[in-house]
Amino acid sequence: MPESLRVLMTRKMLICIFTGFSSGLPLYLLLNLLPAWLRSEGVDLKTIGFFALIQFPYTWKFLWSPFLDRYAMPVLGRRRGWILLMQIGLLFAIGMLGGLSPRDGIGPVLWLAALLALFSATQDIALDAYRRELLVEEELGLGNAVHVNAYRVAGLVPGSLSLILADLLPWSQVFWITAAFMLPGMLMVLLIREPAAVGVAPRTLREAVLEPFNEFVGRAGVRGALLVLAFIFLYKLGDSLCTALATPFYLDMGFTKTDIGLIAKHAGLWPAVIGALLGGLWMVRIGINRALWLFGVVQLVSILGFAWLAWLGPQALIGVEQRLALAGVIGLEALGVGLGTAAFVAFIARSTHPAYTATQFALFTSLAAVPRTFINASAGWLVEGLGWFSFFLLCTLLAVPGMLLLSRVAPWTEARAHAG
Repeated sequence: MPESLRVLMTRKMLICIFTGFSSGLPLYLLLNLLPAWLRSEGVDLKTIGFFALIQFPYTWKFLWSPFLDRYAMPVLGRRRGWILLMQIGLLFAIGMLGGLSPRDGIGPVLWLAALLALFSATQDIALDAYRRELLVEEELGLGNAVHVNAYRVAGLVPGSLSLILADLLPWSQVFWITAAFMLPGMLMVLLIREPAAVGVAPRTLREAVLEPFNEFVGRAGVRGALLVLAFIFLYKLGDSLCTALATPFYLDMGFTKTDIGLIAKHAGLWPAVIGALLGGLWMVRIGINRALWLFGVVQLVSILGFAWLAWLGPQALIGVEQRLALAGVIGLEALGVGLGTAAFVAFIARSTHPAYTATQFALFTSLAAVPRTFINASAGWLVEGLGWFSFFLLCTLLAVPGMLLLSRVAPWTEARAHAG
């Protein structure tokens, strides 16, 4: 059996499936189901775009990540205890969200959605730390690709199943059904063991805060550290903004919620799954550096498909041809994202030190979430000012700077030296 396939068929990779699903479900709810719910309730695009700001915990989670490195929950331990606590909070926050009414007042919806994001981001801190401590260096690329795959599969629940159910059931029932999909991850936490600790856990909160930063700057140097941080910020910028209002875009192009649930989400799922899996397998052979180059180009070019769909404009009559066009565009973009995200997450994992996984991983992923949280909040304003076509061209241009930094942070010629 080839080495890459041997690594794939292990218990560790099975655990990565559950970590990815548990991590992806609440985020895709915020990205897909929440905007669709708000739009169907008559909320305007500017307000929906502003809701991107509720994702601020994903950007600022590094601020409280030292607490997860320093303190452990009773019984389950430092990683599993925090994971299960946040999953319980997510289960109830998601279910209760559907009991609110955006028509009666947007405030309660905003606050509960923000709390949901807080639970989700904190769960991600513990999940990322657990996964980094679970995988050895040669498993990082494939393990994170499997995690990303499961992450994307989780999007089927709020992005497909829940949308279809919304045409049949009240929103209150839809949200509780969606919340129930947190249960598999909770079961996983009870069945797995804590990973073997690398180094000694921080003895004080001050040590938990300062040492991860000192280690990163000391290892990379000030200039090198800044370049890595800039790359993490920029690499997914164009793609993130491109999909910020994806569901409202499909609705504005004339597609129904069922079209989006059955066509758009499924057409986006399998190319993303295949892309992430192939990306992980290829990274075993070509290394993380070369994967970032190759997959980044595919990711950039695929954004232009949305510009083409916007150029066609809203369709008065949706037939087979229009549905195939939608499936093709989303499938190509998903393939690029699947490839690019697999390499990107592996790069982030490789950039952390195993002794400071929670804080360093949280810092890097928080920085990667900045575009999704703050820049994406301007998406509605940009669309209304530029129109959908020019908006997607802007997204393509914003994907270029991250690619230009690759020669400094992930040189092509050093691919094997840094292979994950």
